Parts: sequence; structure tokens; C-alpha cells
Amino acid sequence: MGVDLAGHIEDTKLAEALSERYIAYAMSTIMARSLPDVRDGLKPVHRRLLYAMQQLRLDPTSGFKKCARVVGDVIGKFHPHGDASVYEALVRLAQDFAVRYPLIEGQGNFGSIDGDGAAAMRYTESRLTEVAQTLLDGINDDGVDFRPTYDNEDHEPVVLPGTFPNLLANGAAGIAVGMATSIPPHNAAEICNAAKLLIENPEATVADLVEHIPGPDFPTGGILVEDRDSIIRSYETGRGSFRTRARWEKEEGRFGTWSIIVTEIPYQVQKSRLIEQIAELMEKRELPLLGDVRDESTTDIRLVLEPKSKTTDPEVLMETLFRKTPLENRFSLNMNVLGGDRVPGVLSLKAVILAWLNHLHEVLIRRLNHRLAAVLRRLEILDGFLAVYLNLDEVIRIIREEDEPKISLMKTFELTDLQAEAVLNMRLRSLRRLEEMEIRKERDSLASERKSIETLLGSEKRRWTRIGKDLDATIKKFGSGALGNRRTQIAKPPKAVDISAAFEVEKEPLTILLSREGWIRAMKGHGLDPQGHRFKEGDEAGLFSECQSVDRLCLIASGGKAFTIKAADLPRGRGFGQPVRTLVDIPQEERVVALFPVTEEGKRIIASESGRGMIVSETGIAAEKRTGKQVFNLKDGESIFACIPVEGTHVLALGSNKRALIFPMEQLPEMSRGSGVSLQKLGDNTLRVLRTLTLKDGLIWQEGQRVRSAEDLSVLEGRRGAVGRAAPQWMLRKN
Repeated sequence: MGVDLAGHIEDTKLAEALSERYIAYAMSTIMARSLPDVRDGLKPVHRRLLYAMQQLRLDPTSGFKKCARVVGDVIGKFHPHGDASVYEALVRLAQDFAVRYPLIEGQGNFGSIDGDGAAAMRYTESRLTEVAQTLLDGINDDGVDFRPTYDNEDHEPVVLPGTFPNLLANGAAGIAVGMATSIPPHNAAEICNAAKLLIENPEATVADLVEHIPGPDFPTGGILVEDRDSIIRSYETGRGSFRTRARWEKEEGRFGTWSIIVTEIPYQVQKSRLIEQIAELMEKRELPLLGDVRDESTTDIRLVLEPKSKTTDPEVLMETLFRKTPLENRFSLNMNVLGGDRVPGVLSLKAVILAWLNHLHEVLIRRLNHRLAAVLRRLEILDGFLAVYLNLDEVIRIIREEDEPKISLMKTFELTDLQAEAVLNMRLRSLRRLEEMEIRKERDSLASERKSIETLLGSEKRRWTRIGKDLDATIKKFGSGALGNRRTQIAKPPKAVDISAAFEVEKEPLTILLSREGWIRAMKGHGLDPQGHRFKEGDEAGLFSECQSVDRLCLIASGGKAFTIKAADLPRGRGFGQPVRTLVDIPQEERVVALFPVTEEGKRIIASESGRGMIVSETGIAAEKRTGKQVFNLKDGESIFACIPVEGTHVLALGSNKRALIFPMEQLPEMSRGSGVSLQKLGDNTLRVLRTLTLKDGLIWQEGQRVRSAEDLSVLEGRRGAVGRAAPQWMLRKN
């Protein structure tokens, strides 16, 4: 008898209940929505779409069916989610500018590279492509496991069995809870050649594989300008990025005029938005060499860029556009996928290909066993036919006269249950002498096939040879022509082009102000009081620095990274400025410790809270890229305390333990990058003050206090890394 749970209340801690439910949600997002399977490169919604379309017999040779019918079948039988999201997934699989090898062939309006959406599903039609058919090949031959659908009324495949390398060929993108994936598209023939190399030599390195897969192959083409060593490093770790540029050419006009024609743009850059961004930058006068931009595209991309002057160097013009617009773009690599054991992880290129090959090997064994079982069953039936064909009259008599003909046949001719059943189900028209010859012919053919299958099953080497031939077939099918030829050109990293003449900035004094909440702005003039300016509600003055408009500014973050921005690029006027994190990639949990203009001869002492430090040159730590440059290597839980200019002859350190130490500047080494050396032995305490001074000139500790002479300070002198002496009261006294 069941327990009545109506009205039952069970006490539990809210934190535990929330944690349990959130973990369940997170795992659902990771496993069943956002991350692709390493074996077929598909997320569940894509796999269900392809399987549902196969069930509807929408193969490449059949007619099209309304997308609404397909979406209805998917959400009704396999995927109980919203129809809009399922249709979006279907549309993307049909867009040749979004996926390298479309898995669905669309008929109707399926959107454009300008960012236009597809027509409603009631207007569009679809069917599978040959690529999708290859992915599904063997699904009815027990190649993969099936599982019950959400309502237990049907079954769906856990993974697709085909020999197409979909994960790398079409790439993937997804954001789960606490993890994400980003895999660019590649060339299928190159992937198959790399896989063949691994079959022949499982010890091949990623560098060997890059000989076959030199980089991504984007559906929109473009030019890959990433350094080869960087590409190898990215493929080895499964994390990195690839820099791509638009393909362009110079087109001569009349009377010495010329224009730039852009024919291919980086992957996932919307053409209409790109033109808008260029136009906005022209309005802000940030593209001084560009006179006009026009879109003359039809089905092919054709952007016309006209210079302001025909004397402009095309290389310099394009370099200004590459630096300021998405005509140069970076595509991130994060090969975070679900393995065959359904555990997520970041894999290297070699690990991804090996996982796919192992999947093909497992599918081959399962298909061979399935076919062998079918062959043995048919051979058993044919043996039964041959046994009775010599005595047809007796068979007919038994069937006509015996009460239990099946048992009599089995006893008379020594037949198995299956053979007797097959004889009884035989059609009368088959009872011809000629049929016996056909049966013997079929039996010999099946016996030969049986021997071949058993040989394959008995030899792993032969099975890998067979997989190699299947890969050759995939290369032959999808390795050439408009679909298979490489679209993204591999080029060497471009040489540095001096564009300073294009961005000549008038030299004027500026004061840079960075608020506590991270808003940065430039104000004209020096000697300004930061406290006298307006800030957003809840914000206040933070760091400020006086410089010239032609200067570069260095920001030191608490995580040990240095970032560089141009003073001329900072917003001016009476506003609040702009968030500094829109200019450089400073992590949200970090703060800016120092802000100063970069000088040729300038040097700085950078120190951590634990009392380690070093001298760095300002030009040596300058980094033009958004991601900055790691200068100080910190231990867990550490952060940067200060970054002060090198001035004078000595360094003064004061710890939170109220002990002070003065040591010669020459004892502090200069490094370009590192963890520094011990300034003062602090134990579990932290650095509280870091100052530089010229010992013979004395020290003014705080404004309004007298000069402390070298004799006053001599008691605090020692060697770098010492514990120091108890700090005098004038050091500890607050204003």
C-alpha cells in the first residue's frame, strides 16, 4: 500500500536545496544543451533534427518538406523545447555562411550574411544534405546505442555513427554553466588526412598534424595571419585564438584614382554591421585616410573602400582599417567537448581526432557483428532450403497431410526451428528447379562475405585499414569542388606597417583621471584638482596622471598585468568618460594599482603585498594588445601592492607589522618579467608603505613634517630582504 505524501513537509536548509537544484540545472545545460559530443560534433537538438528528418525520409534525392513539419516532429517526438529555438538551430545548419559543410539544404529565405533573419518556418522547406546522410550512415545497422525519448514512446540515437569529422569540420560554439566551447570550422579533407596519419603513426605529434591541418577553414574565406608556432600551441592545449583578415585587392580607376575591393570578410562578422562601424568611425574622424565606403554586394561580397587621396598607400589605409574595424578579427579556440564517457573536458587537436577515430572503430565492430548475425541467419535459412529442395514432393506431402508439419519437417530433414519456419513461409512460385541454382549462388556469396567479416573482426590492423579506406571515400566525396576546396588562405603574419602618419595627434597637456569604479577620461591641462570634477553616483576620484596627448599610458592591474592605451584615444568633455574595461581586458575582480605615462628612460619598482618586488623598464612592460602583458607572477591569494617610479638611491619598505627597512636601490634587480625578490621579510604580514629616497638628502615623510636626516634614518638601514627595525612613531602617526 502506497504512502500518502499529501501535506508532507520536510525541513531542509535553503542553501542545500538551492545548491542541489542549481547543480542539476548546470549539469543539464552542460550535457544536454551547450557542449557538443566529441564523436559526432553535435548537440542534442542538432542530432534530433537530423534523425527526425531521416525518419521523414528527407534524404538528398527526395523532395523538400515544410520546416514547420520537421520542427513539429522534433519537438513532439524528441526535443520538448520551444519551436523557435529548434527552428533557429535548423536554419543555422542550412546557412552556408554559418557552417562550413551545411547539414541541411534549405529552400526559401534562410537569412543572409547581413544578419537578416530567416522567413517563418511555414514558408521555408528543407531536406538533408549528403554530408548529413554520411553522418547518419549505419544508424540502422546497430552502429550506435539508442535511448528512450523523453516520453518513452520512441527511441533516439545517443550519437551518430558516420565517418564525417563533423566536430572539427563545422566547429561548435556554446555557453554552459561555468564552461563554454568555441571550435572554428576546418577543412574535412585535411582532417581526414590527419586522421590517416594517426592511424599509420599513433605517436604523431600535433606539429605533425598541423602539416595536414594548417589552420581553420572558415565558410566565409578570409586570410589566416596567425603565426604557425602559435597555431601549434593552440592545438596542443585546446585553447588559443586565430587572427583572420578580410581578403582585398586594389582596383585601378580613371586618372590615377583607385579603390580597395573587399571580397571576403572574417567569419561571423555581419556585413551590414561592419559597414555601420566603418561609417561611425569615419564620422568620429578615426579613419582619416578613408574617403567613402560602399556596399556593391550581390550574392558575392563586394565592399568598395575609396581613399581620400590617390597618393595614399593602400597598405597603410588597410592597416588603419584592420586595427580599428572587424576587417581583422580573432576567433577563439576552446575545445571543451563531451567525451565518449559524457565527461566534459578541454582536448588537444590530437585527442579530438583520436576520440573520433576510436568512435569509428567501435561503430565498425558493431556494424560488422550486426551484418555477421544477419549473414549467419540467412545462411542457416538457405541451408534449410537446399535440404528440402532435393525432396520437394515429400515436403509438399508433409505440409498437406501432417497435423504438425513444422515438427515433422524438423524431424524428417533435421532442420532447425528457423529453417522449418522459413520453408513453411516459402511461396509456391519459388518451388522451381531454377531457384535451387539461385539459392546455391546466394549461399556461396554469403559464405564468402562471412569469411571476409570474420577476418576483419579477427584483425585490428585490417579494421584500421578499412577505416582508412572509408576516410579516403570521405575525402573523395567532400574534398574537392566548391564545397571541399579550402576557402581560408593561410598566410604569414603581416609585417608591421607604420601608420603613425595617418594618426598625427596635436601635442597638448592632459590630465588622465581614473575613478574608483573604473571610469577613465582625459581633461585638458595640468595642475587640475581631481576632487573638483563630477563622478557617477557612488563613484569618486581614484588615480590620476599628467601627460601629453601623444603619450602612451600604462595601467598596472592587481593581477600583475600591464596594459597600454593611447592618451589620444581617451574620451574628453564633461561626461564621466568610459569604462576602462572597454579599452583593455582587465578581469572584473582586479583593480588598477598604478597609472602613468610611458617614457623611454623611465623605470618602476613593482611590488606585491607579500613584500616581493623588482625593477622594470616602462618601455619593457608596455603592451599594445587588449589582453595586456603579464609582468609580475603572483602566488595564489597575492596581488600587486604598488608600482612607483625609480628615484633616488634607496628604497624604504614599511610592513603592517610596524617594522621598517631602508636598503640601497642597487640591491634590487631589474627584470622584464618574474616573481621579484624579497624586499622585506614580512612573514604573514603585508607591505604597507613603499617609498624611494636619496638618503643623503633626507626624507619628508608627510606634508608639514620636518625633513628626517640621513642620521635619523640610519637606524633603519639594512640589507634587502631583512626583517627591518621597529618603525619610529613619526612613521606610524597619521595626519
